[in-house]
Amino acid sequence: MSKVIVIGGGAAGMMAAIGAAYNGNTVELLEKNDRLGKKIFITGKGRCNITNASDIQNHFANIMRNSKFLYSAYNNFSYEDICNMIESAGVKTKIERGNRVFPESDKSSDVIWALSKIMKDIGVNVHLNKNVTDVLSDASGVIVKCFDGKDFMGDKCIIATGGLSYPSTGSTGDGYKFAKNMGHTIEETYPSLVPFNIKEEYCKRLQGLSLKNVTLTIKDENGKVPYSEMGEMLFTHFGISGPLVLSA
Repeated sequence: MSKVIVIGGGAAGMMAAIGAAYNGNTVELLEKNDRLGKKIFITGKGRCNITNASDIQNHFANIMRNSKFLYSAYNNFSYEDICNMIESAGVKTKIERGNRVFPESDKSSDVIWALSKIMKDIGVNVHLNKNVTDVLSDASGVIVKCFDGKDFMGDKCIIATGGLSYPSTGSTGDGYKFAKNMGHTIEETYPSLVPFNIKEEYCKRLQGLSLKNVTLTIKDENGKVPYSEMGEMLFTHFGISGPLVLSA
């Protein structure tokens, strides 16, 4: 049995802690916020889009680069497995248009509650308000140092701190620093899911208008179409946003 330290109490961190504990390890989860799952809480407009119930090949078709990297993960833990796990904690799920899976209650807080319950039931030790400042490693294992002066020692460490996507939820890029200090090479980061700025003034007059079941087609300078899908979008004060635009 090993002692595993998980840094980050979001979706990835909680799932990592659950997986490590299921495999017989002692697990310490460190979260710098005062509660778990802050990003989960705001996903899906507060409803939490848990997963997608389409087949693996459809998932792969929507992964832009190196989808084969996830082949083993998908085959070892499917969308059905995550739904069964959430439901085992007493939170029912439902499938909506586009095979999107939500909690039956439409409350993201219920998903956080389910993951928290599972962790408690299998003995994961959760530590809130633990702002990790550094991760060190040597032949004897790892040392995780916290801002409050408390150190955690273990055999393995899982960094699940999120990227730079939403600083107010705790995703401030800490994981990149920890990984770099341990010898990893960090690729240059850049935004992924972003809205579009539109120079035409009419967009500002349409601010707040939300459209459903429309087709968004993007053409490059040569007239080729790299993206064309149907779904939802909306006009903002700077251009367009919504699921269609973010997917594009």
